[in-house]
Amino acid sequence: MTNRLDYSLARRAGGGNSIVPRLRVGLVWTRTVHRRNIVVVMSSENSHSHYQNPLITRYASAEMSALWSAQTKHSTWRRLWVALAESMRELGQEISSEQIEAMRAAVDDVDFTVAARYEREFRHDVMAHAHAFGDCCPVARGIIHHGATSCFVTDNTELIQLRDSLRLVQRRLLAVIDQLARFADEQKSLPCLGFTHLQPAQPTTLGKRAALWCYDLVLDLEELETRLAKLKFRGVKGTTGTQASFLQIFNGDHAKVEALDRLVAEKMNFSESYPVTGQTYSRKIDAQILHALSGIAQSAHKAGGDLRILQHRKEVEEPFESKQIGSSAMAYKRNPMRSERMCALSRFAISLASNAENTMAVQWLERTLDDSANRRLSLPLAFLAVDAVLILYRNISDGLVVYPRVIASRLQEELPFMATEEILTAAVSAGGDRQVLHERIRIHSQAAAQQIKEEGKPNDLIARIQADPAFAGVELSASLEPARYIGRAPQQVENFLRDVIAPIRERYAGQFDDDAVAVSV
Repeated sequence: MTNRLDYSLARRAGGGNSIVPRLRVGLVWTRTVHRRNIVVVMSSENSHSHYQNPLITRYASAEMSALWSAQTKHSTWRRLWVALAESMRELGQEISSEQIEAMRAAVDDVDFTVAARYEREFRHDVMAHAHAFGDCCPVARGIIHHGATSCFVTDNTELIQLRDSLRLVQRRLLAVIDQLARFADEQKSLPCLGFTHLQPAQPTTLGKRAALWCYDLVLDLEELETRLAKLKFRGVKGTTGTQASFLQIFNGDHAKVEALDRLVAEKMNFSESYPVTGQTYSRKIDAQILHALSGIAQSAHKAGGDLRILQHRKEVEEPFESKQIGSSAMAYKRNPMRSERMCALSRFAISLASNAENTMAVQWLERTLDDSANRRLSLPLAFLAVDAVLILYRNISDGLVVYPRVIASRLQEELPFMATEEILTAAVSAGGDRQVLHERIRIHSQAAAQQIKEEGKPNDLIARIQADPAFAGVELSASLEPARYIGRAPQQVENFLRDVIAPIRERYAGQFDDDAVAVSV
């Protein structure tokens, strides 16, 4: 016997009738071996002898996992059947209120054992669940799925799951944006060495660098907003999208068929349906959404890589707990495991975008079924991966440890080279020959660099220039003040916070306080 999962309907503000578990009681997978007619059930009690997806067991949240659970999926199928029957009754079909109430009462009472038994017989999951639903409400058995095709429940359910999952990702994304913006504000004036080509370059500030990370996520938020705004319902379109079966049901009344499509969409909290579909909604929608998720993963990977470099330089560290072990052999290690994991999961999410693109490309004519098994994997896993990535990103950004003295020391090691342009300009202004002075600085710079690399000695470039008579009229005492070389970095951060972040905070007031989610080992 398979375990029955105790789920209940939870209504969230802005989430419509999203089904999420009030208590996560474990996930149950069922695999049927038809050759021997054996059902093998894996539950939370015996899961250690079977592979489990670590996105569920280690990384992603229970909330995201629930959105893609079997219970959510099949309860939503039933809600769609109820909405279809209700709408048909409102448009004059002979469907009784008793039938609808019986269906509504059984929406969450999904007996997966019965459904599995039907599926072994029919080899069709939608018909199996239609029959299992009929067992729960016999009075309505004859009108369940009336006029519909399988994609009425499968595609519309997936669009609901996509919508609710995008909203959860948006909430997580807002929390990270807010946290990074706070960090950028705190560190906006702390000079640090800049890098191009991973080589020392003109100084910036730590806050400006964090603003770059944050702005990448702002661009991702804009893409996410676009995808949510454009997401529509498949609606009631029939077998190949022509609505032929519903036109027959309503005796050729086109207005009622259009009204049916509109009513069902409204009952499922969609303001619009896609104007045309084949049997399925266009798989380009999946590709666009997974592209948006990939964008978030790209941003997280970039920031994670930067943080790994900065931790290597001992300038900034991710959170490290008091009893955390960095290495089983090297007890002194403080590895950036959160950032490394964020990068690892991000690469996985990025890889799934091309999967959706390829699936879209091979949907022949009105549809093929080679998308089904693929999308059962790619859609939930992409959301689970990005959910995990953003949980990690929030955890990291909320506990970054900054070492200003190390940052200053690293900057001072390279600052003499950075100062040479200003020294050259000052010397020319004092009456020197630019070409001669440029050559003198080049010679001194090469000698100082050689001493650093070959002998491990400190950078003495400024002392060499001070001893050169060609620069006798130049004041060099302030040339190593870092603030002279950071340009408008602090002001750019302030402007970014005022012009970009403040409007986001105002637009999403009250949505930045994402519940803290523990990061697994």
